[in-house]
Amino acid sequence: MHFNLPTYLTLLRIVLIPILAVLFYVPWSAAHVVCGIIFAIAAATDWLDGYLARRMGLATRFGAFLDPVADKLMVAVALVLIVQAEPQPLIAVASAVIIGREITIASLREWMAEIGQRRRVEVSSLGKWKTTFQMLAITLLLLGLDAPYGAVKTTGELLLVVSAVLTLWSMVVYLQAAMPVFKASTEAE
Repeated sequence: MHFNLPTYLTLLRIVLIPILAVLFYVPWSAAHVVCGIIFAIAAATDWLDGYLARRMGLATRFGAFLDPVADKLMVAVALVLIVQAEPQPLIAVASAVIIGREITIASLREWMAEIGQRRRVEVSSLGKWKTTFQMLAITLLLLGLDAPYGAVKTTGELLLVVSAVLTLWSMVVYLQAAMPVFKASTEAE
């Protein structure tokens, strides 16, 4: 297995996850702000590793596997931490939608790859918008955790709801793309 700069950036994102989780609980007034900064750095590496892999011709099968795993782990852990700190129904439902969709689509992609139909459910521009809104929302929510009210927190909540809507929309698009394969598979059984 050959590691390159994009793969190292993806691995850095995975390494940042437990650091984020530990710092989240440190009894320090700036802990959540530092967590927001760490999450923003991790989100930037998500964009950068993909850009470098494409631009420099460094895309690998391992990198293609590891990148979405890192993203989903990072998002899920951050959302669980936020919901634990701010147990509001709106945040909890939006987080459950996002995490549930990620599990569903990851499973769908795995199944589609097994039957040679992976291209039907490749990442779309809608999926990239969904990810962008998620990353912005989570960053702002982490930054705004210690402020009971404020523009940062409110904007984060709004963006999380928008990202949950985009998440559901993109899931429907992926499921529609896979529907002919579902139908053919059930007819063959």
